[in-house]
Amino acid sequence: MQTVLPLLAAVVGYLIGSLSFAVIVSRAMGLSDPRSYGSGNPGATNVLRSGNKAAAILTLVFDALKGYLPVLAVAVWGPRYDLGEGTAALVGLGAFLGHLWPVFFRFQGGKGVATAAGVIFGLNPMLGVATLATWLIIAFFSRYSSLAAIVSAAFAPIYQLLIWEAGPTALCLIIMGLLLVWRHQANIKKLLAGTESKIGQKAGAAAAPAAKSSKPRKKS
Repeated sequence: MQTVLPLLAAVVGYLIGSLSFAVIVSRAMGLSDPRSYGSGNPGATNVLRSGNKAAAILTLVFDALKGYLPVLAVAVWGPRYDLGEGTAALVGLGAFLGHLWPVFFRFQGGKGVATAAGVIFGLNPMLGVATLATWLIIAFFSRYSSLAAIVSAAFAPIYQLLIWEAGPTALCLIIMGLLLVWRHQANIKKLLAGTESKIGQKAGAAAAPAAKSSKPRKKS
């Protein structure tokens, strides 16, 4: 039972993480599938490129909550079942993996930045504040969401190890950090080439189909 409950909780976390809110919110608001324009990433930053700020905010909030709430649930109700930090970290990692490879969306997920942030806030609220501050500083000065995410992913486990302690939380942060950097490989190449899209920049790909259909057909 001691082994089954943590694994079962992790599976539930994965299923919750598999809810791709970028796609769900976009469909509900009549927008194009975020996987069809911009970076093709089903996340808040790419949804923002559609020009609909409300959809982007909703995506950000729900993606963060699906990482935060499962971890919070373990913190609140776990002790009565002898579930502690290790299970909370496992559940958070499950939710994060669900976002990256969602079972409900053919395993085509996003990069996990907002969900990782939610997990971090659930595991260690003060670490969440420090990591969010890092993201905001880098994003403000660079205007690159991807760069801010990469730097924050690298610093989160460092903060945990230097200020708090090693343990399940630190291990979870290291795994999430490595996966986040790996998922940003294409962005890293674009950053080095100077072609990466900045925050708030609209995606031209979404308008391409309409532009093609407006051209008059040539008479044969």
